[in-house]
Amino acid sequence: MDANYDDPRITGEHLRTIDAPTGTVTLVGVVHDHPASVFRVRSVIADRDPHALALELPPLSLPIFERYAEDTRTPPVFGGEMSAAIQASTADRVVGIDGPTLPFLRRLAATLCREAGSLGTVRGVFDGLASVTKNALRCRLAGSLAAVTSIRMEVDSPVTYATDRTDSPERQAENERHQIERARAVMDAFEPSRASSFDDEVRETHMADRLAELRGDGDVVAVVGRHHLDRVAERLDAELGGADR
Repeated sequence: MDANYDDPRITGEHLRTIDAPTGTVTLVGVVHDHPASVFRVRSVIADRDPHALALELPPLSLPIFERYAEDTRTPPVFGGEMSAAIQASTADRVVGIDGPTLPFLRRLAATLCREAGSLGTVRGVFDGLASVTKNALRCRLAGSLAAVTSIRMEVDSPVTYATDRTDSPERQAENERHQIERARAVMDAFEPSRASSFDDEVRETHMADRLAELRGDGDVVAVVGRHHLDRVAERLDAELGGADR
């Protein structure tokens, strides 16, 4: 893990680094739309100057976040930490590493068959997949419109917190830590459904596989939800046989 930063918004608890002969993968854990997370991704990307930037987004959704990143304001008004990451990056490649994609769907189907989940689990998984696919298609449409017109569609409402980027780094970091702890408390109190756990497992394995492929391009910075950070790092470390720091 890396902790060579003085700013409380950039600490080792939010970062994982996996070294491999062909390049280093730095995972940055984020809380969606949080100002501390936006600052963190911008700072780490500027520091690492990666060859590839990987985002926890479906490839279908990527174009709208690229349009958001063209904002003259820093960070961009829309798109949260994802558009902020794109804006801050000079990487040769910017890619979405989440599903749905054809390889993701093949992995999902194979895992469902192998584990022989209950009918309720299968239904829950496909309900979630349908929702994610619908949102990704809506993002794709918004990106296509933005590319040929001056229309900028907001595909989801930004999350607001009891802090913003004008507050001190300490206040932002404290509020973000509170959000993470509250999410963990909810998860501990209410065991997630098998469908939800199943979906997370498939997504995290898929993202780790995509990152293992990308590291052949050189150094990679990947922006993922804080909830996924440790498990993606563990899967990637196992695939690459690297040293997780």
